[in-house]
Order: sequence, then structure tokens, then C-alpha cells
Amino acid sequence: MIEVINPATEEVFARVPHATAEDLDRAVAAAAAAQRDWATTSMAERRAKVEELAAAIGEAADDLARTITLEQGKPLPEAIGEVQWSQGYLAHTATLELPDRVIQDDEQFRIETRHKPLGVVGAIVAWNFPLLLACWKIGPALMAGNAIILKPAPTTPVATLKLGEICARVFPAGLVNILTDDNDLGPKITAHPGIAKVGFTGSSATGKRIMAAAADTMKRVTLEMGGNDPAIVLPDVDVRKTAEKIYGGAFMNAGQVCLAVKRAYVHDAIYDDFCGALADIASQAVVDDGLKQGTTVGPIQNRAQYEKVKGYLEDARSSGKIIAGGEVRDGKGYFISPTIVRDVTDGHKIVDEEQFGPILPVVRFNDVDEVIARANASDYGLGGSVHSSDVEKATEIAGRIESGTIWVNQQLNIGPHIPMAGFKGSGLGVEQSIEGLAEYTQMQVINVARG
Repeated sequence: MIEVINPATEEVFARVPHATAEDLDRAVAAAAAAQRDWATTSMAERRAKVEELAAAIGEAADDLARTITLEQGKPLPEAIGEVQWSQGYLAHTATLELPDRVIQDDEQFRIETRHKPLGVVGAIVAWNFPLLLACWKIGPALMAGNAIILKPAPTTPVATLKLGEICARVFPAGLVNILTDDNDLGPKITAHPGIAKVGFTGSSATGKRIMAAAADTMKRVTLEMGGNDPAIVLPDVDVRKTAEKIYGGAFMNAGQVCLAVKRAYVHDAIYDDFCGALADIASQAVVDDGLKQGTTVGPIQNRAQYEKVKGYLEDARSSGKIIAGGEVRDGKGYFISPTIVRDVTDGHKIVDEEQFGPILPVVRFNDVDEVIARANASDYGLGGSVHSSDVEKATEIAGRIESGTIWVNQQLNIGPHIPMAGFKGSGLGVEQSIEGLAEYTQMQVINVARG
């Protein structure tokens, strides 16, 4: 068994099974058997079942949200939001279709494309949104006619196992499989000859290993990985309102969001005022156990990440000036206060790397062309934002940023109807919407000669 730690107390609150390679083999066999029948079901039947799953998640919302807070650490209101997003994502995914497309239909030929299921797909997800990320994989995999084997992160497996119990009541036996491990089963999933695709959300380092391991069996891969997302703030903004947007985009889930603001580039004309506004907002944060009423920032999810973020905090002290936060709380729990760092520049670790924690470096700039080049000087390209009262100008700048999603005058506006992809080291393939559904299929061309 594997012990699951509450990051707010550092106490064990659950134990889950440690799956073996033999368990994986049995899951693949069960999934393959179930998928043969599922592939022949109509889209209407699949839709009804996925909608039933969404409704069942709603019925279990209170228990799921509390479980998410216990194992992940985020404040209960954020956990409730994660459950609601999971429902909404599944409900929207159930509406999607990939109709056949007729390319040619004349006296000589009828040529059309079809989308066929891949078979058994594997999914490996991160610990920052355990329920939502699971639903991101399960929804399109099943709507496309596949079976799925899903491995949650070993530090946040409990909500996913509860989701598995719900799936067992909704879907045919073997169609959805949840395997919990201690970070040792992932390579076996990516190398397994009975799995046709791996969908992954997590770190870039792990994503690269998955891509390499999948090569021997020619697996499809969809990789949604890390980011070092820039926010560019022009001098014509409302300082307080924009600072609130940047703060919210940086510190949601204690900064443990792939698409969070990781570095803010602020024009010199408003730099001091903007830093002051961010510091004021950060100083009002309530950092505590996510189950306590009024908590706005919970703990870092696990000790390994906690130690890593503390290292970034030390780099921030040496390379810039901390004007809010910076405290590591004594006692139990992996707590770090929301931290604002000013007077830092590119070339320092705190700016150039993804912190994945509650630290925001604020970098001064003067020239727009220069700051675009600085924003693009990264191995990542997941998200970013541009803020200005001149929407047309901000939109033009946004088009020059090398990232999959660029927001203008907003942060973290994502949804199941909006495709999500990454440039460079931030990913491969597409999540969400029709494009994300297509990732779980094989295109087939039917070419018929007439006459």
C-alpha cells in the first residue's frame, strides 16, 4: 500500500494500492475486451454515458471536493471549482462529434474520411488538478470509442479512485481502469504493446521520457507539459485592476498551475506603482489549511516540490528584492506565503525557470520589441498574456508571442470548447474541443471507385 499525505498537516490520511506490472497487464486485457463492444456503440449511447458520469460527479461533489483539499491542499472553494469544472468539461465533451467528411463524390469516386478508435489508451496525470485532469483524459477517450487506463500522481490518487468507483457504476466493466503506483508504473504504461496512445499532463522532463519510450511501439502521444508564461503589462493600464488580474493568474492553487503567470514584465513608467499594488494584494492572502474557512492560499502539494520552491525562494533573495511574502511557515505543512520579487532580470533562475509555486518575479522593461524577444527566449511556450487599454495594440503583440495560448487583458480563461496546445517544450498535440477529441482517433480514408 502507498500512504497519502495531507500537505497541510504532513499526516497520512489514506492508503491506496500499489499496482504491479501484472495488474497493468490485467487492466490492458480487460480494457481491450471492453473496447471491442464500446467501439460499436453509437455516439448517442456514448454521449448518454458520459453525461451520466458528469451528473454522478455532481451528486458526489461535496465528498470529492473535500478529498481534493485533503490530498492536494488547495482551499475548499477552489476544490469545489475543480469539481464543477470537471462536470462542465465532461458535459461539453459529450456534445462533440467527428463526422465523416466527403472529399470527393462524383461519377468516378466517392472518397471520405472517417475517425476510428485507437483501442486502449493510457493516461498519466499530474497532482495539481487530480480530478479535472482525469476527466480531461476520460471524456475524449471514451467519446472516441476507446477504453482507458489512467494513472494518477502517487501523491493525489484518492479523488481519482473515487472517480473510478463512479465510473464502475456508469460504464461497462473494464472500460475505465484506475491504477495507482509509487511513480514506477509510468514507464511500463508507455512501453506496453497493448496500449495505443498515451495522454500525459505533467513536467517537461517526464514528457520527454514518455515520448522516447513510446517510440518502440509507435504509440500516439499527447503531451501537455510545463510553461514559463510571461505577462506583458504596458504603461496605459489601470494599475490596480491589472495587478489583481496578474496576481490571480499567478497564485491560483498556490501557483501550481501550468498556465499560471510565471514572470511579469512591467513597463518602467508604472513599474514602482505596479510592484506596490502586487505587494499589497499579496500581503492580504490568508495562507492556511485549505479546509479552514477564509483560507485563500493552501500548501505546496508535496515535500519534493516544497523543497524545490524553497530553492527558488533563496534565488529570489539573492537576485532581487522580496517586497511581499517570502516566509516559510514553521511547524507542520508545506506552506509558503505568496511572494513578490522585484528588481530581477532575465538570466536569473527565478525568471528563466518555471517555479510552479507561489513566487512571482516582476521584471522591468522599456521597449516593446525587446520585451517580446525576452518573453520568447524560453524553451517553453504554453501560455502568456498582454495587458493594455489599447486592445488592438495588445492583440498585435499577442500574435508575436511564441505560446499556444495568449490572453489579452485577462488570465486563465480556458474551457472545454477552447483548444489548448503548447509551443516548443510545452507540449505536443492538442487538448480540449474538437481538436482534442481528434487526438484520440485514427483517421481512415475510404476511397471507392464507381463505374
